Order: sequence, then structure tokens, then C-alpha cells
Amino acid sequence: MTDIQESLRDVMECEGVLAASLVDYLSRITLGAVQTPQGPDLEKVAYGDTDVLRAKLATLELLGYSPERLEDIVVTLDTEYHLIRPISRRASQGVFLYLVADRARVDLDVARATMRDVALRLDV
Repeated sequence: MTDIQESLRDVMECEGVLAASLVDYLSRITLGAVQTPQGPDLEKVAYGDTDVLRAKLATLELLGYSPERLEDIVVTLDTEYHLIRPISRRASQGVFLYLVADRARVDLDVARATMRDVALRLDV
């Protein structure tokens, strides 16, 4: 298992990643963050994207799906990808990984796989 900052640095090693953070979506608090100068304000991200994740989890509940089925949420902007990945074994605690990447430089499959791997070994 790895600690939060080390895990976020691992995510940042993906080509094209601009920012990564770990967020508690119950309290909207950022537990850790790493970014390049081009990355967004991660405190605002934690506040706003908490609602995105909560909405999706509520929809899954309405459909009778288990929240553990949610692997990630990809938001596609004109020049960026924003990825939200709940830490499934910590679903009741409400923790998610967040990544912002440059669309022109990132391999989305590699970024998603890295987030999945980091989520499995993250020690929160």
C-alpha cells in the first residue's frame, strides 16, 4: 500500500496529466493534490465534482445497481479530460481519485489503468 502523495505522484507520471487529487466526497475536502501550473484549482474541483459523483451514485441506486459497479466517470472537454474514480473498497467512506489531463497528450486508456492500479494500492 502507498500513501496519498506518493499515489498521486504515480498518477502524474502519465504523459499529459495536469492534476490529480484525492477527495472525500462526503465532506468535499481534498485529502491530497499534485498538479502542474496548467492544472485547475483543485479545491474548486473537490467541491463541484463531488456533486457529479453523488448524482451518478444516486442514479445507480434508483436503477438498483450496486455502487461498486461504477468504475469511473469521464468528462470530455474541448481540450481536457476529467476523470473521477471512486475508491470502491472505501465507498462507504466516500473517497474518489480525480485526474485532469490534456486531451492532445494523454492516452486515456493508460490514464484510466493507472488510476485503477493506484486505487487498488492506495492507503487511505
